[in-house]
Amino acid sequence: MASESSDLHRIIVVGGGAGGLELVTKLGDKLGRRKLADVTLIDKSRTHLWKPLLHEVAAGSMDFAVHEIDFLAQAHWHGFRYRIGEMIGLDRQRREVQVAAHVDDEGRQVTPMRSFRYDTLVIAVGSESNDFGTPGVREHAVALDTPLQATRFHRRLVNAYIRGHAQPDVLRPEQLQVAIIGAGATGTELAAELHYTTRQLVAYGLDRIDPEKDIKIHLIEAADRILPALPERLSIAALKLLESLSVHVHAASKVAEVGATGVKLANGTFLPAELVVWAAGVKAPDLLRNLDGLETNRINQLLVLPTLRTTHDENIFALGDCAACPWQDRPEAYVPPRAQAAHQQATHLVKQIRRRLAGEPSQPWHYRDFGSLVSLGEYSTVGSLMGLLGGNLWIEGLFARLMYRSLYKLHEYALHGPTKVTLDTLGRLITRRTEPHVKLH
Repeated sequence: MASESSDLHRIIVVGGGAGGLELVTKLGDKLGRRKLADVTLIDKSRTHLWKPLLHEVAAGSMDFAVHEIDFLAQAHWHGFRYRIGEMIGLDRQRREVQVAAHVDDEGRQVTPMRSFRYDTLVIAVGSESNDFGTPGVREHAVALDTPLQATRFHRRLVNAYIRGHAQPDVLRPEQLQVAIIGAGATGTELAAELHYTTRQLVAYGLDRIDPEKDIKIHLIEAADRILPALPERLSIAALKLLESLSVHVHAASKVAEVGATGVKLANGTFLPAELVVWAAGVKAPDLLRNLDGLETNRINQLLVLPTLRTTHDENIFALGDCAACPWQDRPEAYVPPRAQAAHQQATHLVKQIRRRLAGEPSQPWHYRDFGSLVSLGEYSTVGSLMGLLGGNLWIEGLFARLMYRSLYKLHEYALHGPTKVTLDTLGRLITRRTEPHVKLH
């Protein structure tokens, strides 16, 4: 095992998701470039994509390659180091992060097992789908936790439609049918996005397929309404639009089993579908449950204080979906796993780590809920903005869509600054006019 050393204060961020990459970029700019600290990002992937965009990658309305951020390039531009590998353990006494050997797609080792010493460690490994042990999910369903999974689903989708168009036989009952399990934001947005992109896909010469007759999308939710974690008004508006698109919504429907040809509900109903997406439930990676004595909750999230410091170690912090942070405005509740929370936490931790280097005490973080927006593809966007004009503002349509897109632009701004974001946006607007509106492979 190799270990890197430095005379500077060693800051390690594990996980290059929305919060982790924003944090390490800002730390690199403010501390790494000025030789005030040694800043390192550890991640098992080579690139980053903003997780709320994964449903668009899966549906084919966004090309992952256009929007991905290369960690090596980002590190070079912003004064931090990037080391590839998956965290597999932690030695709190020695203050070392243990990282697995990295192996490429051909089974060849790229980097050996290594360990990295830290003075301050921030864990930002995100979350993953929770299948609750439902039979058949791992074998027959695709989750949307990573860009790799989203692109895999899209390839299956395109192949299914080309196969259906080319075969001489009549379509089987499950062919061209999609079942989305979980009607939270990801599942609901994916249902609307798929309705649009599948019709775009058929328009590119797959004329033997009748979208209205042959394509069916099922959206399945165990709670009594879709978007159960969001305001009811938002749920009602989204349901009304999905029903107008002939998306089959099954609320209060628990999944009993996922098979090769469809989904069996607990009430005995069978929904034929050759393509199944699991978007129900969330948990932090299992690794955190036994991470050298750090305290976790029932879904593996690290328990943190309002300062975002872990409860059992003053040198370790956590942010984003893998952190269970008290919601100070709502006793006995944790801050919800949202992109806006990760962004706020990253901004807060930059200041607190600088205070830590100066020997000053950490300050608590207060979550500000700015509301929720749900994009329903090309058809509409609905949501509410909080804290405006002293209350909540309900928005929908074009203005809501612009606000939804602005969330991604804020993330890009935090990573690249105004000049690059402006030029990149203009470039995408130009190339968009010369490309198909749906990814065809």
